Amino acid sequence: MKIIIIKYPAGNVQSVLFSLERIGVKAMLTDAIEDVQNADKVILPGVGEANFAMEYLKKKKLDVLLSKLEKPVLGICLGMQLLCKSSEESNTTCIGIFDSQVKKFSSKNKEDKIPKIGWNTIHKLKGPLFKNIPDGSYQYFAHSYYAHLGRYTIAKTEYLISYSAALQKKNFYAVQFHPEKSSYVGHKILENFIQL
Repeated sequence: MKIIIIKYPAGNVQSVLFSLERIGVKAMLTDAIEDVQNADKVILPGVGEANFAMEYLKKKKLDVLLSKLEKPVLGICLGMQLLCKSSEESNTTCIGIFDSQVKKFSSKNKEDKIPKIGWNTIHKLKGPLFKNIPDGSYQYFAHSYYAHLGRYTIAKTEYLISYSAALQKKNFYAVQFHPEKSSYVGHKILENFIQL
């Protein structure tokens, strides 16, 4: 099985590679169109700035290719946001798989910390990505932007407001949290994706 991790200016690429190795999966890091086309599964990771990341994907023509893939695709954190319609971060037009505008957390008082960094529970889990994952499991989050709840939400979480912890539309899956940094449960989610 050929697992591809999209190579682009995103901070958690190596940690995703190492996490897959821990569960016995070898993946290839690449931004080559042909490799992505020939993959069995594709992972779009991400920690960084939306506009900068989208410009790189456009330059490599990966934005168009990703939107047309029929194999399983998993977006992680910024990768999830890039699969949405747009982001308030630098007013960025994204890939548009999910009809959602990514918004910035709005602080209600000075005790509110943005970005949200740390462990949080996920609830109302649906679909094969969460097979054998208990409702209320903890996952590690680090983000300032979020996707609202909607028809493609397959897990929700709460920080300041309720929002999507995960999305799915056909073969496209996306998680706002970092499964590669979320210990056993995160590794199980990655295993579930590989087994789709």
